[in-house]
Amino acid sequence: MAATYKDRNFVAVIGDEDSVTGLLLAGVGHINTQQKSNFLVVDAKTPLSKIEETFMEFTKRKDIAIVLINQHIADLIRPLVDDYDQAFPTVLEIPSKDHPYDSEKDSVLKRIQRLFGE
Repeated sequence: MAATYKDRNFVAVIGDEDSVTGLLLAGVGHINTQQKSNFLVVDAKTPLSKIEETFMEFTKRKDIAIVLINQHIADLIRPLVDDYDQAFPTVLEIPSKDHPYDSEKDSVLKRIQRLFGE
């Protein structure tokens, strides 16, 4: 089973410019041999279809271990995020500078609450 996950070396990011820039400066940026990056900067002009497409792509890639997504962007594609139930890559919602984190919306916390019957 460990062999299945050994090639998952990267963190992917879907976020606003400040969040993505900070994470790229921390060293998470990568472009693979197919010229696919592991990040998407979302702004007011980014079509919803592009966000959905990128989320689906990142969650299907075999080289990504974690997908970080700003919570306010996850809200735009909430059905996709809530329906995603795989362990790898793990999808984590993060706050952004302009949008505080709301634990009531977090899909991972909702899943944990369901498991414990809360």
